Amino acid sequence: MSSTPQKRAVRKSPAERAAEITEAAREIALEAGLTALTLRNVAARVGVASGLVAHYQPTMDALVSTTFATIVAAETQEVSSLLSQQPGPSERLGVLVETLLDNSRLDVTAIWVEAWTLGRRNETLATAVREQMDAWQRVFQDVVEEGHATGAFNVTDPAAVAWQILGMVDGLNAQALVRWDGVNNRGTHLAHAVEGMVGAARGSLVTKPDA
Repeated sequence: MSSTPQKRAVRKSPAERAAEITEAAREIALEAGLTALTLRNVAARVGVASGLVAHYQPTMDALVSTTFATIVAAETQEVSSLLSQQPGPSERLGVLVETLLDNSRLDVTAIWVEAWTLGRRNETLATAVREQMDAWQRVFQDVVEEGHATGAFNVTDPAAVAWQILGMVDGLNAQALVRWDGVNNRGTHLAHAVEGMVGAARGSLVTKPDA
């Protein structure tokens, strides 16, 4: 009676295998969350033994941290590219608020929320979270500073305003994870609030008309 031989993992270069493991971790995190990042799950996704994953990723704390940073940095770059296509600071800030609240990025929002919690006991992850929060704050601050310089905004402390806006975006997106509908048209409501914070004309940051 014949038996089917067990399929062996294809031999790959160290660079190829490392990239494969990184991509597998990214996919798992987006599908099931950072807590699903285990040696066994990553190995199963790649189709190799857990020991091989451990060879490339000696600690799971480091893998979780790297995966988080990879996911959120890609979003920051994507949104920054979108902003560069806008004609001025008012349009940039309006698009920034609307884009981050349009519910299309809830998978990344879930990664953020998990990272804030897990980072309490994973200092490697906490460091990465702080770095990525700084990066997002810089995106907002650059737009606010540009608006102030051109006269579109009137702001005395762009850094503080940027942190406030970022905190509001984070809070509203976290609420959206449980599909709480306490506020409809979240982007419009936040845009109006941000207009007051940056001294912009009423309605100048609203990219979509009220329903």
